[in-house]
Amino acid sequence: MALVVVVDGEPMEEALAKAFWQRFSAYMDEHKGDLGGFALQEGLASVHPELRDGRPALIASRQAAQRPYANAPNLDGAAAEQRAQRKKKGGAKPGSKRG
Repeated sequence: MALVVVVDGEPMEEALAKAFWQRFSAYMDEHKGDLGGFALQEGLASVHPELRDGRPALIASRQAAQRPYANAPNLDGAAAEQRAQRKKKGGAKPGSKRG
């Protein structure tokens, strides 16, 4: 499975993406949750993990601010559509409890 890295909307070439992921994994092993530190080390403003089409992806930017560490959002087409529909209806996830 190809490792995905996108920098400012442009996909990184596969060999470079693999090396980027290796550096990311090594850094995160030593600095749990420090996405901003890794971004800084790479000369970037931010790095965020996501799932795209069922594959892990690192989304990096030279300008967008770093967000706090969180679970990687799943940006698969069907999942994104379901989230959009729930937001429109103001509803919670199926099976979740409110109150």
